Amino acid sequence: MKLYLGSAKEMQTLYGFGTSACWWAQACGEEKTQDEIAELLYGDSGLKLNIYRYNIGGGYDEDNCRVENPWRRTESFLVYDRESEVSFWDFNRDKNAVTMMKKCLAKGNVDTLILFCNSPHYSHTSTGQASGSLLYHTCNIPKMNYKKFVDYVLDITEHFINEGLPVKYISPINEPQWKWGGSLVWQEGCHYETEEVVEILHLFAEEIIRRKLPVTLYTPESGEMLGDNEKYLKAILADKTIMKACDIFAYHSYHADDRVEDRYEFKKEFVSAHPELRFDMSEWCELPNKSHTKNFKGALITARIIGQDLIYGGAASWTAWVAANNIAINSEDGFDYSDAMLSGSEHFEEWTINERYWAMAHFSKYIPVGSKALDIGLRPTNEANDFNAFAFKTPENETVLVIVNEETNKGITLDGNFDTVRIIVSTQTEKLAEKYNGKFKGELVSKKNSITTVILN
Repeated sequence: MKLYLGSAKEMQTLYGFGTSACWWAQACGEEKTQDEIAELLYGDSGLKLNIYRYNIGGGYDEDNCRVENPWRRTESFLVYDRESEVSFWDFNRDKNAVTMMKKCLAKGNVDTLILFCNSPHYSHTSTGQASGSLLYHTCNIPKMNYKKFVDYVLDITEHFINEGLPVKYISPINEPQWKWGGSLVWQEGCHYETEEVVEILHLFAEEIIRRKLPVTLYTPESGEMLGDNEKYLKAILADKTIMKACDIFAYHSYHADDRVEDRYEFKKEFVSAHPELRFDMSEWCELPNKSHTKNFKGALITARIIGQDLIYGGAASWTAWVAANNIAINSEDGFDYSDAMLSGSEHFEEWTINERYWAMAHFSKYIPVGSKALDIGLRPTNEANDFNAFAFKTPENETVLVIVNEETNKGITLDGNFDTVRIIVSTQTEKLAEKYNGKFKGELVSKKNSITTVILN
């Protein structure tokens, strides 16, 4: 196979890679563990991630909370006394998650801090719970409390900014199209119809502008690439006030792991049709999960999705859903939800690096902010999707090629005028192994079930 790097066409600028603090950060309280994980994720020796999503929780009342798993409910800074109906702030709450955020920021690589919500505060909702309405596909916040929701989020934003934290984006709505709530709940969530999305975002935009906050909206965090996105985008673009405080359309690329052609369609219908907007892929994990935490297949799938979202979907950044999942959930079979780069026990007494970590490493360690995605002419299909190669041009004028081979051993010829080449490989048995660093050789072998990063100068 020949890969045409020398004649590759430059596409969108990349704004980096990241993950979210749900819901592991609140469980990680031991300082040594916090320091080790901060370095693994955001340090120079680790992934060098630059995007951090901090969850502004909806909070809970122990006597009125249907989310049983403590890893899936979040402490709020706003304390509500149900009897007196009085609220007050306590910014000593959610201490572990705030400490973890600050430690990651201190690594010096984070340039994008996003505050996001899965639900309004429970005291503002119709049910008095942050886990959704009692009826599926029903918004859980009455209109009379929209402004309370806005103030709740922006008061916290101002607190963090006054503390010196570089908050850049506010994301008040998360996956509005899903049913959320009903008889079975497992996390915070809130359904919104399109008109409710716009009404709430309009109020957020007005208040951001009125307060002169140095933040913009990061929205609507749609739960899929296609589906309702046409409605969301059309409605958001039609609201001039929202557009004064928003230039990014954030979405999640769930439920399309084997459908690369969905990414072609998304890029055509959304990204290419709206050059005035940036499109960020702000959340993904393997759903439904098929990969054991210790099986390199999970890394191969993750790397394939990262590359396809960037190259074929036109995403300007790529963020994994969670950095760590809870091994106590399903520890006997080792799947642990298996959606994260790390796994930890209830309070991180034990924790491990999962295979997916290495997938992110092959991108985030070698493709810095400001790089350009390159079109090298490959076009996998839904039926032929087991070999992928993704190319990028860095601000230092290096060409970085990431090869994800789920097929068979394959000989590859690199077309282009280069002087040096560095080759880094990960498989089930070796991680980020440097196989070659020296004078440019135009040929290499990509082994079956491997991820290879090739850096050309």
